[in-house]
Amino acid sequence: MDLVPALEEPLKKVLGPPTAKVMAEHLGLHTVGDLLHHYPRRYEERGQLTHLADLPMDEHVTVVAMVADARLQTYASAKTPRGKGQRLEVTITDGSGRLQLVFFGNGVHKPHKELLPGTRAMFAGKVSVFRHRLQLAHPAYELLRGDREETVETWAGALIPIYPATAKLESWKIGKALQTVLPSAQEAVDPLPPALREGRGLVTLPEALLKIHRPHTKADIADARARLKWDEAFVLQVALARRRHADAQLPAVPRRPSPDGLLTAFDDRLPFTLTEGQQKVSKEIFDDLATDHPMHRLLQGEVGSGKTMVALRAMLAVVDAGGQAAMLAPTEVLAQQHHRSIVEMMGELAEGGMLGGAEQATKVVLLTGSMGAAARRQALLDLVTGEAGIVIGTHALIEDKVQFHDLGLVVVDEQHRFGVEQRDALRGKGKQPPHLLVMTATPIPRTVAMTVFGDLETSVLDQLPAGRSPIASHVVPAADKPHFLARTWERVREEVQNGHQAYVVCPRIGDDIDEPADPKKAKKSAEDEAEKRPPLAVLEVADQLAKGPLQGLTVEVLHGRMHPDDKDAVMRRFAAGETGVLVATTVIEVGVNVPNATAMVIMDADRFGVSQLHQLRGRVGRGSAAGLCLLVTEMPEASAARQRLNAVASTLDGFELSRIDLEQRREGDVLGQAQSGARTSLRVLAVIEDEEVIAEAREEAVEVVTADPELTGLPGLRTALDALLDDEREQYLEKG
Repeated sequence: MDLVPALEEPLKKVLGPPTAKVMAEHLGLHTVGDLLHHYPRRYEERGQLTHLADLPMDEHVTVVAMVADARLQTYASAKTPRGKGQRLEVTITDGSGRLQLVFFGNGVHKPHKELLPGTRAMFAGKVSVFRHRLQLAHPAYELLRGDREETVETWAGALIPIYPATAKLESWKIGKALQTVLPSAQEAVDPLPPALREGRGLVTLPEALLKIHRPHTKADIADARARLKWDEAFVLQVALARRRHADAQLPAVPRRPSPDGLLTAFDDRLPFTLTEGQQKVSKEIFDDLATDHPMHRLLQGEVGSGKTMVALRAMLAVVDAGGQAAMLAPTEVLAQQHHRSIVEMMGELAEGGMLGGAEQATKVVLLTGSMGAAARRQALLDLVTGEAGIVIGTHALIEDKVQFHDLGLVVVDEQHRFGVEQRDALRGKGKQPPHLLVMTATPIPRTVAMTVFGDLETSVLDQLPAGRSPIASHVVPAADKPHFLARTWERVREEVQNGHQAYVVCPRIGDDIDEPADPKKAKKSAEDEAEKRPPLAVLEVADQLAKGPLQGLTVEVLHGRMHPDDKDAVMRRFAAGETGVLVATTVIEVGVNVPNATAMVIMDADRFGVSQLHQLRGRVGRGSAAGLCLLVTEMPEASAARQRLNAVASTLDGFELSRIDLEQRREGDVLGQAQSGARTSLRVLAVIEDEEVIAEAREEAVEVVTADPELTGLPGLRTALDALLDDEREQYLEKG
């Protein structure tokens, strides 16, 4: 939190332009304050050596180790055909494991002189595998002999901080830069109210910064981390509490359904009763809709728990009360799907103004970017006149041209795909701010909900409606047991022959203009390196299946680059049961509802995240027949990817999976930052482990904001908030 002028000093003034440029480009650090808040990832103790066995592949690491031996060898190559090429191989050890370092060409002379057996040093480089052994090629290193003044100074402490570093800037160089700026820490203004800090026995901010960068004992590190966690949790919760407070001040039109209107007519024609959960959540929503300030509610429900039904009843209640409701879906496939299923559920109640429409009926229109001009004009007209009570659409709903007669409720499906600007743009279309219901099928642990969706009240649907079937999930190890894969296709054939349908999901579309593999998604591991195979693609797999194991069945493809009309036609044929097997990308991940689809095969399942697999799996077992999900992978048994797949296969509890997911990934991914490539603003706070800190910080934040919404008496906190809410983090906070 870049608090005062000393901390706002640009790094290029303090460290010089070259170092500052690398820090800005590779670590996102621009000011003295940024650097002070770049905390060590861990600490090495002088007397102890790093565990070399645990090094992650393909990552930039810093290790402290001792040289075991060094050998200079000559070799012949294209450049040095006479065997004049030189290679220095150095083996370092941590007392148990060993790691090979290699230096080539002119780069061998300095390390050959310095890296003598028995020498201790810090080494930094990228871990790779060469001939089945871990190695670092041309690592940077810093000797820990203590005979050069600088080394004695820099590494005088018993604990050596290891910083998140990059190939361009090693950890010890970051450490030296911190040495230069550390005196400025004294000027850091404390964001915590004094009573809170003293009441919780936390050290001051300047003291915490000194202790985290230059600890003398492990207790120093613990003190510093405890204090810095509180800062992050508290400032974030104050920002959210202020947003909730501001929202509560806004006016809204209360919307109460009329006793024998559209909602009653709809409930009367339902062929089933709502689950207890649906009734409870509906009551929470209707209570919110009846108030004179806007509802802000997050509805999270397990895949298939009937969220759409709850949202539809809320929309009908608003139409009943004379308003309009808009539902925003992330993709055209999903918007069309919602439109189809809502019209089906409503029957003649969706035929407002048409012959045969019921008396209380309204019009339900679809608005997407690819609609024809005439249909689009009609839809826009129906919205502005109020003829259409319900509109379902994609981002096209947000365009300036779209005007409503009286927008009363906005339902956003799959929140994490919408930035808040979009949400606010749609909200701005009401004469007064409309009520807002946000839905997500990705179960979110309570702490994440408090941190990420902290400006929304939360409702949870965790019961499955009657008539939904359990889904059996199994991992298919295609490399170890090829006959399991053959059996997979036999199972698909059996399902189709029994009158059901199946999905086959692939990570890629697969044609010449294919999307580049996303390096973040496909974390390369040793196993991955070994085969360097691109992920399986829809077009190739569909072709192979139709000519091979699924010959004779109707196989169709669906992916994001098809024309919207073609996509819709494919979905309609599949929904009507004309297609036996649909080979698709993750466009089917959310909301697609075909009760007759009972089997899903996910190819290269290790390339998908845990919550994505859970979402995909939720597309089967939506009817009375049991669902089957087969996760096909070539990853070896011991790999982390296999463990992740085993976890997905072992439970259908989305909340349990979201915890596993969160423990396996960095928080930043969950908090929306990884997607945008920006750093997460959480540096020491771990959302799952620090549940208590977050819950307590939320309570304290509510108290502070209720007493002083403008924070006039807390200038340090205001400054910290401004730093947190610079543009990048404002988007983070608002779940962009």
